[in-house]
Amino acid sequence: MNKYGKELLRSWLPITLGTAIYAFGLHYFIIPNELMEGGLTGIALLFNYSLDFPVSVTTLVLNAPLFFLGWKTIGKTAMIHTVFGTLMLAFFLRLMEIAIHRNWVVPFQADNDFFLATLYAGVTLGSGLGIVFRFGGTTGGTDIVARLLNKTKGWSMGQIILVIDVLVIGSSLLYIPKEKVLYTLVAVFVASKTIDFITEGSYAAIAFTIMSDKGEELAQVITREMDRGVTLFLAKGAYSQADKKVVYSVVSRQETRKLRMIVKEVDPRAFIIMSDVHDVLGEGFRGN
Repeated sequence: MNKYGKELLRSWLPITLGTAIYAFGLHYFIIPNELMEGGLTGIALLFNYSLDFPVSVTTLVLNAPLFFLGWKTIGKTAMIHTVFGTLMLAFFLRLMEIAIHRNWVVPFQADNDFFLATLYAGVTLGSGLGIVFRFGGTTGGTDIVARLLNKTKGWSMGQIILVIDVLVIGSSLLYIPKEKVLYTLVAVFVASKTIDFITEGSYAAIAFTIMSDKGEELAQVITREMDRGVTLFLAKGAYSQADKKVVYSVVSRQETRKLRMIVKEVDPRAFIIMSDVHDVLGEGFRGN
């Protein structure tokens, strides 16, 4: 199997599965119970609730201008995964719309106990996004906006996403009862915890310590391809007595797979130590 075939199996198929699960959760639990979501998906839901616009079409239309901006700012590789994830999400959203319209799928509509629908919505949406994030993909939307503002303004990505989500969910008070907005917050919380669980824990980042004979080359590639800080330590092998440069870098969990691939391409014989980092302060992560 060639390089592109392996990439398809390792990342694109899981991303496809994740977007399918997310689309199912949105149409099966969220929309029939008039709950909300954050980001551009939440804006698409507002258009659906107020003007009956299809979520699949609105999601794609809202993301289209961001593709152009992201392609120039974020980089080609990251945007290829983002565009793929967004297109797959729009495809499965449309598929669910057709299935529901033809009664192939009957959505779960809670009569009194919305808490059950809320919990399952959070688990389903979180599972879908968790799979997408774990394999290096995104579904576009606020992720692109956050990356753009992080690179141009230096603002925290997490804070940007939080502000956008609060504004979108807050705006939904104009169209849905406040009780359902509160249920939405529960679903968002459950989804975030599910994402953390699927992406292997709730730690903020992963620290890479890499022993390699190509330390300087690795540092240059990581800086160029991932826009992450890299530190080089001078070291000496105890057995070989050869001088080496140890590469140290901290990345988010979503970037773990990409960094491992970079190391494998530059130096297949490199020795890698990956450590969970409980908290990270500084550029590209949380502010002080």
